[in-house]
Amino acid sequence: MRIEKTDLSDVLVLVPQPARDDRGFFTRTFDAAIFDEYLGRPGTAASFVQDSQSRSGRGVVRGMHGRAGRGEAKLVRCAHGAIHDVLVDIRPNSPTFGTKQTFVLDDDEFRHLYVPPGFLHGFQALTPTADVCYRIDRPHDPAEDLAVAYDDADLAIEWPLSVTVVSPRDANAGSWQELLTLLG
Repeated sequence: MRIEKTDLSDVLVLVPQPARDDRGFFTRTFDAAIFDEYLGRPGTAASFVQDSQSRSGRGVVRGMHGRAGRGEAKLVRCAHGAIHDVLVDIRPNSPTFGTKQTFVLDDDEFRHLYVPPGFLHGFQALTPTADVCYRIDRPHDPAEDLAVAYDDADLAIEWPLSVTVVSPRDANAGSWQELLTLLG
């Protein structure tokens, strides 16, 4: 597994090295020892406590979601299909505060993201079916949910496909300006 920096402070791309042959492939999607050594913080990988998976159809958008309080760190990967993944830094003291970056995650290159606490996250399914796996470092608490509308004019996220479906929660999410007020 190789680890790469991104344009967003503290966000990492984890790049597995699949072994391919006539049977298909085998890849290690995560290696705690490599991850902890890269971060220089032994035991960080062990703090992940919950795994979740979503399935979405082509054009579906999920996001933009975050967590209040101490936030949550997460590993995000697309186990099947492909997604257009979007992150926005919402850490007021970060050098990349308010900056967004997009990534394509798929089941061919197996790249996935380490997202530290303090980011909005969302994605759009690019394939007929996209399965996204999340590993988070603390149990989900709905009372700490943050959301900004996926089509917020200030964020100006360019989704590559026409948006086909969003949840009622995402359709009624607040604005970037409301989040800025909340963050103080």
